[in-house]
Amino acid sequence: MKHLLSAGDLTPAQAVQILDTTAELAAVSDRPMKKLPTLRGRTVVNLFFEDSTRTRISFEAAAKRLSADVINFAAKGSSVSKGESLKDTALTLEAMGADAVVIRHGSSGAPYRLANSGWIHGHVVNAGDGSHEHPTQALLDAFTIRRHLAGDAGDLAGMQVTIVGDVLHSRVARSNVLLLDTLGADVTLVAPPTLLPVGVETWPCRVSYDLDEPLGKTDAVMMLRVQRERMSASYFPSEREYSRRYGLGADRMAQLPESSIVLHPGPMNRGMEITADVADSPRSVIVEQVTNGVSVRMAVLYLLLGGAPEGSEMLA
Repeated sequence: MKHLLSAGDLTPAQAVQILDTTAELAAVSDRPMKKLPTLRGRTVVNLFFEDSTRTRISFEAAAKRLSADVINFAAKGSSVSKGESLKDTALTLEAMGADAVVIRHGSSGAPYRLANSGWIHGHVVNAGDGSHEHPTQALLDAFTIRRHLAGDAGDLAGMQVTIVGDVLHSRVARSNVLLLDTLGADVTLVAPPTLLPVGVETWPCRVSYDLDEPLGKTDAVMMLRVQRERMSASYFPSEREYSRRYGLGADRMAQLPESSIVLHPGPMNRGMEITADVADSPRSVIVEQVTNGVSVRMAVLYLLLGGAPEGSEMLA
């Protein structure tokens, strides 16, 4: 596989290979010297047309820990603000010899267009496109769940995962549903009807409008941020009403099994979808997700840019 554009493109074997590679590379972060010479001489471009903290910095850290040369591109302050198209930007990067382009774009399908247009010949990694997909976030979420509930050598078959919140505008939710289903987990989406996308009944998951209903048997619950920047209408009566029905507080936390964990892709709206005491509780793995994000992105770059064993599916 030359590109990583969608979590749905991964076979079970490929997904497990990435997670297993992540576990091996995670050990690098615990060493005094955190760098490997694997991608020395390779150039990775972070092409971000939308604001980002965790994703952009973790991709940069991942590439640098593998000794790649990193070029960071932000739309603000570039020729994009003068009207330069995605095509011309891509041709510029190709002329500079980019081996891999990590792209975040506000338009769904932009990474696919970049990968299949012939504008560049390097690898393309989708770091989030509109409200479509965010495959590396799904991979780090799956890795975090597996590490806590099954161990690095375990699997997610039969795990109960509940994803709560603004599914309509969430690229994280879509990618997680696709990847977790591939890995054998049972996924339940919980949201008000107004925050569920058209056609969600065809997704490989259950849908519920009542957060209290699945909590008692949930192994991992993932809270999603309400993405007001993508909303052009009122999707719920008030923040207080949303928090009361779909927020995770101490009362709902008490309904979860003792071994369950709480995730959030960030950034959080504390006091809305999740309270501060839950976000900071010992069962919250939100900060660990950021740590695992670096390791997952190291694994993706390593496998795509030639680090996979000969004959590996990732290079097929």
